[in-house]
Formats: sequence, C-alpha cells, structure tokens
Amino acid sequence: MAAPLLRGLALPLLLLAAAIALAPAPSSAAAAARACTYTLRVKTSCASPAPRSADAVSVAFGDAYRNEAHAPRLPTSGGRALERCGTDTFRVPGPCGYGVCYLYLRRAGRDGWAPEWAQVVQPGPRAPAAATFYFGDPLPDGVWYGHDRCPKARDAAAAAADDDERRPAATTDGGNSSASPRG
Repeated sequence: MAAPLLRGLALPLLLLAAAIALAPAPSSAAAAARACTYTLRVKTSCASPAPRSADAVSVAFGDAYRNEAHAPRLPTSGGRALERCGTDTFRVPGPCGYGVCYLYLRRAGRDGWAPEWAQVVQPGPRAPAAATFYFGDPLPDGVWYGHDRCPKARDAAAAAADDDERRPAATTDGGNSSASPRG
C-alpha cells in the first residue's frame, strides 16, 4: 500500500528537486547594488579641550530598519583631523538605508574631544538627504553616545496610516532628540 503512494509522489518530488537545482542563486551584483557610501561631516567644537585630538573616534549610524553603517575608527592621518573649530569630512561605506535617524559616536583617549555636530549625507536617486545631530559637550570616554530620532513601533504604525491618507506623520517629541548611551 505504501509503494503505490510513493510512486504517485515520485514525479512531483523529482520535479521539485529539479526546480530547486535549476533556480538561479542570488547574485552578488544585487547585494552590491544595495551598498552605499555616506559622507560624514563632523565639526569639532571650539570649546574642545585639546587644540587637536588624538582620541580614537568611532561612529555608527543608520535607519529605523536596522541598516547600519559603522566606522570603527575615523582616520586622523594628515595631522589636521579633529582640530578645534575644524570641520572634517569622511567617507563611510554601509548598506543603503531609508533615511538616517540615529547616530552614535564613541571616543577613546585622554584628550576629551568635543564634537559640535555630526552630519550624515545619504546618497539617493534624488537630491542627497542630510541628517544633522548636535552635541556640543565632550564625549564620555569609552561609551557610545548619541541621538536616536527613529520612530517607535507605535509611531511607525501611525506613519503608515498617515501615508495611506497622504498626510505627514506627527512625531511624539516634536522632532527633538536627546543624547543617550548606546546599549
């Protein structure tokens, strides 16, 4: 009784195995198309304790969908990076996202570097989108510190409903953010 049942399934199983074997593998070109290079501009505060910082500075930023770009250490070669009152520009590779809404900086060292602001410019099919995050005080040593302006799940549901009605979504904090350690 089991033998006729197996014979009846043999052809569909054989066709399924052939379809899986012949299916195209995901191409690396499709994955590479989702890679972006962001422009990160950082202004060092004029009140930064050291005229030029040798602190190791890391950055992580991304969108509400967990597309995160990370630079484990911003390059300070050339001797003029992270200079008091100076603005430095860095290129940070990462996955393409849907609007940068958080940014965290981490400082390690003795100089007590203080950023005034950090701006991420995200490339896009239209005009590049920029997100600016303000600091002003020296960063704590060895702690991820920054801003998260990403919508919460409740706000995201409201935004989706508003999109259906073609109205802009309201934020619960008026668009303001506060600095908090990255956990």
